[in-house]
Amino acid sequence: MDKAIRAAIADGADLIVDPFDDPVGRDAVLEWPGGVRMQLYWHTVAPHYPSLATVPENRVYVSSGRAGAFARAFIAFSHGTIESDAPRASGVEIGRADQSYRRIRIRSPFGKMTVLGSDGHLPYPYGRELMGYEVPNLEATLVKARASGAIVLVRPYVSDGRRAALVRFPGGYVAEIHAAVSR
Repeated sequence: MDKAIRAAIADGADLIVDPFDDPVGRDAVLEWPGGVRMQLYWHTVAPHYPSLATVPENRVYVSSGRAGAFARAFIAFSHGTIESDAPRASGVEIGRADQSYRRIRIRSPFGKMTVLGSDGHLPYPYGRELMGYEVPNLEATLVKARASGAIVLVRPYVSDGRRAALVRFPGGYVAEIHAAVSR
């Protein structure tokens, strides 16, 4: 944990909550260029849950002027790679179909991340979903979600090889759910 914190600071992060113990390990909170806050944790007690079928995607909203700085700092720290950098991605992905924004997709040992760089004028619910989940069948997943009490806030749309929707689950959790579309 201490080595990771030193590396993050060397790559541009600020330690905003010093390391502390929790019931299963140790935690700290960092802030990256662009204001993105990230909790690092180290488990001292092994977690017991099944492997995930797909890797969830962290969705990080930053100003368009800081998206590149955040991506560079995070890539240096995480030893990740930029999978794509679209300076004029379709605004339909952030609720502004008539405009564009910067989208950077990152893959690292920490998982997947989509950096959404915009001017911050986002219609509800955009900017409130912090995770994206890939599923094999979006329509079937939305049927199950509705049956559990979830509400589809943004109906399915297609962009960047994905069919996606935004959903609010009971308790207020908002997530992006997507399935790959054949190209």
